[in-house]
Amino acid sequence: MTRRRPTPRPLTLASDFGSPYPAAMKGVIRRRTDAELVDVSHDLPRGTPRAAAFWLRFVLVEFPPAVHCVVVDPGVGTDRAAVAVRAGAHVIIAPDNGLALPPARALAAGDHDPGVDTDREPDKAEQTQVDVYRIEGFDPASATFHGRDVFAPAAADIWEAIVAGGEATGDPEATDGPEATAGETEPTPRGPAAVRERLDGLSWLCRTKKYADARIPEPTVRGDGEDAVVDGEVLVVDDFGNVITNVPGSVVEGRQDVRVNDEPVPVVGTFAAVSAGERLVTVGSHGYVECDVNDGRGAAAFGLVPGDPVRFSFG
Repeated sequence: MTRRRPTPRPLTLASDFGSPYPAAMKGVIRRRTDAELVDVSHDLPRGTPRAAAFWLRFVLVEFPPAVHCVVVDPGVGTDRAAVAVRAGAHVIIAPDNGLALPPARALAAGDHDPGVDTDREPDKAEQTQVDVYRIEGFDPASATFHGRDVFAPAAADIWEAIVAGGEATGDPEATDGPEATAGETEPTPRGPAAVRERLDGLSWLCRTKKYADARIPEPTVRGDGEDAVVDGEVLVVDDFGNVITNVPGSVVEGRQDVRVNDEPVPVVGTFAAVSAGERLVTVGSHGYVECDVNDGRGAAAFGLVPGDPVRFSFG
């Protein structure tokens, strides 16, 4: 069977900027490189790096090896650093506010299984797959738009460093890349060690062990069976009004109902399992417990917003 031809490494963009600010970042990148640009989202939770990290951890693992420029930066203009994080064969460029680390751990672990706890303390093997570099040498023209002045040009230059003259050589560690068919000269994508080598060769990047980390909080579990009580937190509310918690789906697996903050709610596999307007608890595609409403907004029905505590019990 002939494997598909390789495609160039994309450069993705994600932010809480809305519009039109991302266009300025794209203009900067286009002046420096011809990378394929992919918009992940520019509507990440505004000014909240941890919530943005949750979404990026969920989304970025679906991409092939890429350079990711992600900017949710409430500390813009302060002395917070800018970082580039190598995660396997991916690189994330971001402000040093913890935003990059949860998705980086998922990327390094090759996590495509929703609900896998990639935010636990990594073991030694996983740690070797993540390198953090401090970005130096970019002199921002504005104290309020480092997305344009620092992160976009750094992402473009890192993409060029990895791809230009690099993708064409291939790498023996790239075991999951496509192979060229007979008569073709297409390269295999570069592996993690080669990406690390390219980053180490950039004089304006300096490896560091001091960086911020926005870890997703773990729920507290007391008791078991019908006596179990799980205290969690609302991580985000999506555009549909679905309330996404930090409680893994395994907590409600096999159950028909649960008490949410002491109010009984059915546990179902689909929205249509209850009538329109009725509340429900389900496990979302990200693997975490949601508090939702069929054809309605769970946030309003449950009275919950991001950061609120939420208790699940079964007795």
